[in-house]
Amino acid sequence: MLKNIEFANPDFFWLLVLLPLAILWYFFKHNEQNASLRISSIKGFAKHGILPKLKPLLFILRLSALAGIIVAMARPQTKDVSTRTKTTKGIDIVMAIDVSSSMLARDLKPNRLSALKEVAADFIKKRPNDRIGLVAYAGEGYTKTPITSDKSIVLSSLREITYGQLNDGTAIGMGLATSVNRLKESKAVSKIIILLTDGVNNSGFIEPQTAADLAIEYGIKTYTIGLGTNGNALSPIAYNADGSFRYGMRQVEIDEALLKDIAKVTGGKYFRATDNEKLEAIYDEINKLEKTEIEEFKYTRYEEKFRPWVLLAGALLLFEWVLRSTLFRSFI
Repeated sequence: MLKNIEFANPDFFWLLVLLPLAILWYFFKHNEQNASLRISSIKGFAKHGILPKLKPLLFILRLSALAGIIVAMARPQTKDVSTRTKTTKGIDIVMAIDVSSSMLARDLKPNRLSALKEVAADFIKKRPNDRIGLVAYAGEGYTKTPITSDKSIVLSSLREITYGQLNDGTAIGMGLATSVNRLKESKAVSKIIILLTDGVNNSGFIEPQTAADLAIEYGIKTYTIGLGTNGNALSPIAYNADGSFRYGMRQVEIDEALLKDIAKVTGGKYFRATDNEKLEAIYDEINKLEKTEIEEFKYTRYEEKFRPWVLLAGALLLFEWVLRSTLFRSFI
């Protein structure tokens, strides 16, 4: 009966010290009521059976009833706690991903694009309360997924991003402008773009500075990531006869000055990822920097459990009264 039970008034359990005192009082009074007499034989006395020996049962019943009343006074109850969360300050995020041929370079394992997709998927899973969209860009940019709260759609779209879906090149301005276009109508309190590239702007008809000005106009913060090792990396340099890439060592060129400027003027931050671990750490840092404010409502429902103890105590007292008035009447 006491499993998973809490007590609203546990101080009443101090009254349980009365029980051993009552037991001492009972034995003291019992000895006073039973005088001793020495005789040579008891053959002349009638045998009253076992009932006199069961007389202490009345005291046990009354004592048990008192214990039940004390437990009831301590107010046993069960507690059911439920919570509901509400996003008070949500964030809309667009992840702009470079899918040019250089993203197949193998300085990250197995290559830059695959490493990015793995880390980006973990980042998405850690943002359950935000809306996220995907933009892919190479020689041009396009929206892979509009901002949505359905993470399964975003993750599925992320897995589908591959090289070859766009003309080759690195149109940083197009990737940023397309991302801004996805967020400009957003009503979210905070809007951010995570723009990743491994090269320099060499394509597209929108300059990166122009796209950055658009981000400023719509209050969109931009985090930029330069992806690639320092020095040379094993990268695609030509096509084989079967259409596959031929790899060779190539100088890693990232326009860090441009990426730093975009991040600075929009209120974001620039990062450089030279390996898989650094890339993962960067997304973890962005995850910590952009906190979504969550309001938690906690509901507690109490269910009182003292009534069974009151009923038990009442039943014990009633049973004691019945026995006292019937079977034990002649011995009291």
